[in-house]
Amino acid sequence: MGFEEIEYFEEGPVGVITLNRPDHGNMFTARMCHEIRDCIEGIRRETRTRVVVLTGAGERFFCIGGQKDGMEQTTLYAGTLPVLEMYEAIDKLQKPVIASVNGFAVGGGNVLQVVCDVTIAKESAVFRQVGPMMGSFDAGYGTWYLEDLVGKKRAKEIWYCNRKMTAAEALEIGMINRVVPDDQLAEKTREFALEIADRGSFALAAIKGAFNARHGGVGGLSRVTHDLLLTQYLRSAEHGELSESFSGRRRPDPSKFGQ
Repeated sequence: MGFEEIEYFEEGPVGVITLNRPDHGNMFTARMCHEIRDCIEGIRRETRTRVVVLTGAGERFFCIGGQKDGMEQTTLYAGTLPVLEMYEAIDKLQKPVIASVNGFAVGGGNVLQVVCDVTIAKESAVFRQVGPMMGSFDAGYGTWYLEDLVGKKRAKEIWYCNRKMTAAEALEIGMINRVVPDDQLAEKTREFALEIADRGSFALAAIKGAFNARHGGVGGLSRVTHDLLLTQYLRSAEHGELSESFSGRRRPDPSKFGQ
């Protein structure tokens, strides 16, 4: 897969997506949002990788939000950053996604790490929601998912007051999972990814689907039942007997349904 604003490589069972605009704070553009979506869609269609890592290029920024340069001046879709497509792709991928926060995670960049399944950060990383103080907000993934992590009262304070948080503070309130020394982030991220990759891929996919069903509405519930259909029912004796009886234009034999 060839990309302009992200990099992607695989190392064994781990796929690594790097936001690659370090001179611009790794801010996502419309192109980057689509590239992340397309990359994840490619990962979804293969079985080589079992865990995905999302990180930023350089030593200073994970991601400090979005940049609309070059987009149409309109309130219609053409003038809106397609961040939801990026978040949805992460959310719906059946494989765990680890945010490896290598610096500032601000605004949409913090929402991005919140949407990932788990987060590991270096000690000097900084987290912040800045929307209301700069004329923006994220009243979807950025609020509901943050509430799940830290509780409603604390999530509201984060959004209302917009103060900076250290990695240690983010860990203490449950917004991230692990904090490691700056010079060990890459090593510890890989260890984390390999630890998860050793688990059962089907079990992990089912667990992630169950978590997402809570917020996913009909889409989330359909994901759970759809995966059950594909991986279990279509291989069952019941499916086989019903399919064969329908094709043979005969009544099915329930004794062949099995348990």
